[in-house]
Amino acid sequence: MSRPQRIVDRRDFLKAGAALSGGLVIAIALPGCSKQPGAAATLALKTIVANAWLRIGTDDRITFLCDRSEMGQGVYTALPMLLAEELGVELSKIQVQFAPAEAAYTNNLIGTQITGGSTSVRDAWTKLRTAGAQAREMLIAAACQQWNEPTAGCRVENGAIISSHGNRINFGAVAEAAAALPVPKDVKLKSREQFTLLGKEQLRLDTPAKVDGSAQYGIDVKLAGMLYGALAQSPVLGGSVKAVDDHAARAMPGVVAIVNTSTGVVVVANSWWRARKARDVLKITWDPGPNAALNNVTIANALRKAAAQPGRNVRKDGDVAAALTAAAANKGKVLRADYELPLLAHATMEPQNCTASVQADGCDIYVPTQIQIVAQATAAKAAGLKPEQVRVHTTFLGGGFGRRLEVDFIPAAVEASKAVGKPVKVLWTREDDTTHDAYRPPAFDQATAALDATGKLTAWKLHLVGPSITARMFPAVVEKAIDPFAIEAAANYPYNVANVEVDYLRQEIGIHVGYLRSVSHALNCFVAESFMDEIAIAAGADPLQWRESLLAGKPRFLGVLRALRSEANYAQPTNGHSHGIALMEGYGTFMAMLADVTIEGGKAKVHRLHCAIDCGQMVNPSIVRAQCESAMVFGFTSTLWGDITIAGGRVQQTNFDHYRLARIHEIPQMTCTLVESAESPGGVGEPATALVAPAVCNALFLATGKRLRSLPLARHGFA
Repeated sequence: MSRPQRIVDRRDFLKAGAALSGGLVIAIALPGCSKQPGAAATLALKTIVANAWLRIGTDDRITFLCDRSEMGQGVYTALPMLLAEELGVELSKIQVQFAPAEAAYTNNLIGTQITGGSTSVRDAWTKLRTAGAQAREMLIAAACQQWNEPTAGCRVENGAIISSHGNRINFGAVAEAAAALPVPKDVKLKSREQFTLLGKEQLRLDTPAKVDGSAQYGIDVKLAGMLYGALAQSPVLGGSVKAVDDHAARAMPGVVAIVNTSTGVVVVANSWWRARKARDVLKITWDPGPNAALNNVTIANALRKAAAQPGRNVRKDGDVAAALTAAAANKGKVLRADYELPLLAHATMEPQNCTASVQADGCDIYVPTQIQIVAQATAAKAAGLKPEQVRVHTTFLGGGFGRRLEVDFIPAAVEASKAVGKPVKVLWTREDDTTHDAYRPPAFDQATAALDATGKLTAWKLHLVGPSITARMFPAVVEKAIDPFAIEAAANYPYNVANVEVDYLRQEIGIHVGYLRSVSHALNCFVAESFMDEIAIAAGADPLQWRESLLAGKPRFLGVLRALRSEANYAQPTNGHSHGIALMEGYGTFMAMLADVTIEGGKAKVHRLHCAIDCGQMVNPSIVRAQCESAMVFGFTSTLWGDITIAGGRVQQTNFDHYRLARIHEIPQMTCTLVESAESPGGVGEPATALVAPAVCNALFLATGKRLRSLPLARHGFA
């Protein structure tokens, strides 16, 4: 049985802070971080738009409120490392608790409190180091006042201040005095050469709790008097309830209530199994809504038809049309190819769940979420409360991948709790989760290129067609601009070509689509890097040398390609093996990947994936390596088997027996080369996902002569 983890409410945190306990609580505001209306530049946490909170108690306890969700990517360790480096303490001295929903914890790279887009370290790199440095300087100043010594020559060492005269005092002994000092505006951060923690491998802080079972995931939450809910949802996506016959369900053991909610019908019982069994005997008449005839053919046809129309330009260098005409007229080559990508499910190991406790004056939700402020607003609406009356308790996430940027699993729990007057945990089944996901959008993309008579690449055009996730989730972002999360790994086409054009045509498909690990990088990198191989083959060039020839003046791209050549034995495959490559910059990280493939019994066998990574300065190399390997597994699964199909508006895959994931014995050997860099950190949780498909398919072409322009490999009989 899991032991409950104490998740601190912000009000409790404030009460336990400097004002009452005599500890030091520090918030930081940085240039470019706007204050809330009426905010005053004081230490009061409510008035500062802050990105990290540090508490140092008089008992020497150091607490960091982690403002990002931990879903396996390592922020529970990486973010405290940033703080500890400047504060001057060992990582083991910092206790981590999850932050509440609060505008103070805004991710400035995205604009709300959110964990996604491989932004956690990039957003925190300066903020948390600054917070640690400010606290350090305040503690030193307080100690020196007590000693009546100048601060010059003083230093910190693992939780203590040491003066130039040899005096030593622990942080806790001066925490109260430090709290009374002004927060220094300008502090000097350590140089890379001075780091003692950053860039060094450190053991993860969340591992012990995950090993001994004390880590609390959403599915583990237990509250006094808690009941359980099972949700019945329309089998047709977008459908709704017309009528319910619940007589049989009400007569079943343990059933407390049947609640009609905004997202379906919830059976509330004294155990989840009893709730689930009663849900399954409900007789519900559904209104299928507008998607009763929706299927994969209608979706594909809609995208193909839309592709005949021009999109909105996101990049236009030179004159692509003129270059294409010139190539056709002057013994050059014009290459064209259409690519198709399928819907994908997130398939998190922990199904969606939310535990809600609604009272007259407030609501608590215990939820594995990636987007606390939106979760708070969603719960408030469901409960009929103001957002500030909802307390969000973030748990560990059993997988996120963008699925928990959605909040569709929150309202039913809140509405059920309000109806029965007790805490209710609503837990989805695996079948609920697989058939009611916010799926990775499909795409139909058209690529065109021109080679002149000498074999020089003179034009490149990419026409992207697909639905927009952001238009639904953050409509303000796309009201006056193209969805920035639909053109990744396309608009930033890296190669030195005189004429480049990229456009995007938004075409909705009738169902919700959602962000999935690497978002449109996976869609667009597959198209761009597969087509680059097609062009290289047409030009009679080696694919890696071809790329190198088009990257003059771009040392980070060249660096990862050269690392791939030297570390992965590119172009030296053993008998029967073929090597395919792919290249991409995403989230500020530069990557090149090699896939080593053979054909066995007509099927593709991926023996090895090797990724060369330049992600700038690394916080913890072991986390970088782990995230790269994790992303490769994720991309490997979708490349071989990932495919959501729809018939009559109903998703056909229901569980892992139909939505195939890679098994342990099927995972290829994975290796990573971490390229040393002094650049600012890039994101590492997502980008490697995107390179697997093009690298594998490029190798597959060399092995078979067959060019795959759609996924997964299983559709073509190769998996």
